[in-house]
Amino acid sequence: MAASIIVSTSGNAFGQFGEMPPPAVSVLTLQERAVPVISELPGRIAATRVSEVRAQVSGILQERVFEQGTLVKQGDILYRIDPKLFRVRVASAEAALQRAKATQANARQQLERQKTLRNRNVASGVDYDTAAVALAQADADVAAAEAALDEARINLDYTEVRAPITGIIGAALVTEGALVAADGAQNLALIQQIDPVYADFTQSSSQLLALKRAVDEGRLASPAPGQASVQLVFDDGSVYSQPGKLLFASASVDATTGQVTLRAEFPNPKGDLLPGMYVRVRAEQAVRQGAITIPQRSVVRSPDGKAQVYVVGDDATAQVRDITLGEAIGNEWVVESGLKNGEQVIVDGAQKAQPGAKVVPEPWNPDNAAEAAPANSDNQVR
Repeated sequence: MAASIIVSTSGNAFGQFGEMPPPAVSVLTLQERAVPVISELPGRIAATRVSEVRAQVSGILQERVFEQGTLVKQGDILYRIDPKLFRVRVASAEAALQRAKATQANARQQLERQKTLRNRNVASGVDYDTAAVALAQADADVAAAEAALDEARINLDYTEVRAPITGIIGAALVTEGALVAADGAQNLALIQQIDPVYADFTQSSSQLLALKRAVDEGRLASPAPGQASVQLVFDDGSVYSQPGKLLFASASVDATTGQVTLRAEFPNPKGDLLPGMYVRVRAEQAVRQGAITIPQRSVVRSPDGKAQVYVVGDDATAQVRDITLGEAIGNEWVVESGLKNGEQVIVDGAQKAQPGAKVVPEPWNPDNAAEAAPANSDNQVR
């Protein structure tokens, strides 16, 4: 049986098949910008002011006025010491002052009398000089009596032990009926001011020196005075809502650890930060001018683990580019090398792109990005 041959009238035995259209990808056009150099360092919270409440006169405690663990204001009465003895001393000093003033008045009269007699040539100059000296001594006695009265009144006022600063007062360290001494070593209570608070944190001296060298060489810039950002991070990873300000770095290095101590100040209106609390401090220590940053989700990994991105060229083709990553800032990477200003990097859709193949670039909208972790970060380039 003869075989039959079917011939297509179109001249093509298999017909015409169209090619697949280029995939659409989301791209980001790179722009240089200033990026802060942030270090995350361990630290602890410390009170800005600490005051030990002490008695300034000796006596028996009659009353504790404050409530333990509460906020006290400067000048609030904390304890009362038995004032009876001190009131007697005030009365005695007042009487001594009256006596001194009476003697002063008599000496003044004697001096005026001797002056009149001398003008009449009745009294000698010696008597006048003696009266003048007596008045001077009386004036001195009055001044001494006034000072003694002031001291007695001050000591009477000290029987009310007042808060030297505003802050949170701790436990009462003495009880009513106890004998307290003005020169004693025991304090009556401890007050700590915790609004604002200090965050003392440490950094390796070698790291700090490297930052200073980079600033001196022009690779980094120092933040403007008062513009350096400082944040607190808790153990659970949450960030404290109130930003702080960097106060100073220690002028010396700890000989044991090789660390330099830095201090920042944070507002603490709600009292969430307590002295001794362990925190991590994110401190802006320099500014990298003209830096290139890319979303972390745009980074892919080669089979040997190198960081790469897809770059869209002028001919709308996707090309794989090796890059060197720096520090992470939020959900972005700082690119040390491999990219330049104005290039287009594929953020979403890299898994659909083939090296050298055409793509349809569309502007990337971060608001429409998936909330999940970047899917591309662990992908391997095909």
